[in-house]
Amino acid sequence: MSAAGFVLAINLFIAGLFATAFGIVATYYRTAIGARWLAVAYGIGIANGVLEFVLPHQADARPVAFAIFASFLFALACSVIGIARHYLIEPPWVLLGAVIAASLAINLAILDLPRDSLLRALLYQSPYAVLQLVGAALIFSRRSVRALDVAVVALFVLSALNFLAKPFLAMLIGSGGSPQGYLGSNYAAISQSSGAVLLITNGLLMLLIIVRDMIADMTARSETDVLSGLLNRRGFEDQADKARLLALRAGAPAVMVVADLDHFKLINDSYGHATGDQVISAFGRVLKSSFDLRAVIGRLGGEEFAVLLPGASLTVARGAVETARRLLHDMPAEERGVDRPVTSSFGMAEMEKGDSLADLLRRADTALYEAKARGRNRVCVTPAATEHETTRPGTGSRA
Repeated sequence: MSAAGFVLAINLFIAGLFATAFGIVATYYRTAIGARWLAVAYGIGIANGVLEFVLPHQADARPVAFAIFASFLFALACSVIGIARHYLIEPPWVLLGAVIAASLAINLAILDLPRDSLLRALLYQSPYAVLQLVGAALIFSRRSVRALDVAVVALFVLSALNFLAKPFLAMLIGSGGSPQGYLGSNYAAISQSSGAVLLITNGLLMLLIIVRDMIADMTARSETDVLSGLLNRRGFEDQADKARLLALRAGAPAVMVVADLDHFKLINDSYGHATGDQVISAFGRVLKSSFDLRAVIGRLGGEEFAVLLPGASLTVARGAVETARRLLHDMPAEERGVDRPVTSSFGMAEMEKGDSLADLLRRADTALYEAKARGRNRVCVTPAATEHETTRPGTGSRA
């Protein structure tokens, strides 16, 4: 076996490993649609390698040579689709279809051109480079690009340059006198070796990215309260504590808000738990719409909610809290699920030097109890003082 044949055999084995790995990920994590396409891409890559071994034994090399080109082209196209699917981008179907159709037509037209033709070599390799650049552009088009994503973009650009450099290398050292002689050439050994490096690097990076995003998704699911769509207690405490520490280090203010739905037990008893769930869901939407993106919002359990507002002054926080209180009270009956107004009480505490998250929650909870004691449907600030309270006379009643 020639050196190129040996490297090609290794590439076949590597492609099989990655096809299996992506297939397993797609099987056990059914939302990983990108992994399915990548498994298909590496599976087609296996077929491409097998055809390379078949080629030397053909009297007429053209059909197999065309199949080799087409299979690798489709493998790269599936890889681009897999990348788009993973990053939740609509695949550029029209562009991919146009590139594939034009590339196949051009390849058919150049099959009989001399192998030492630079034009032929450039027309052969350019479609591969174009697809790599399309993949890079898709990732780069995302608003949030992290280190691994940048590494994949760089790899795709490098791979595109590799394909464009191959024609000049072939002109320099020769690519075999005929298609059947390709595997015996030094060019094939170099080409297959560079392909192996890119194959392994691409597979590992995409696996790392998929696993990274799977872990992030599973973490988000484990920290999300399904009913309200907010963070659950575990998720809130974890993210709120991180936000608190960042605010402390930056010397920025922060405000803790604890909220409670008024007379929620009565709602459950009068309308049923399904309606109670609808009210909780509605309040979750109200809280999301009332605070800015920096806010950490969670459902602590039952009808109790909490919001940490890093970087917000007490005045700004109180305005947002009043907005939430008013939105719930004025919400249409069909949205809240009950035919009478639903109200909420809020307690607020401004972060002080040395405060832990537990300290903040405890002081905000004290203010919440004060709001309940003063008639509900109002906002109180700890320490409870008249000048720090916003009330709506005539609303709510003492339980």
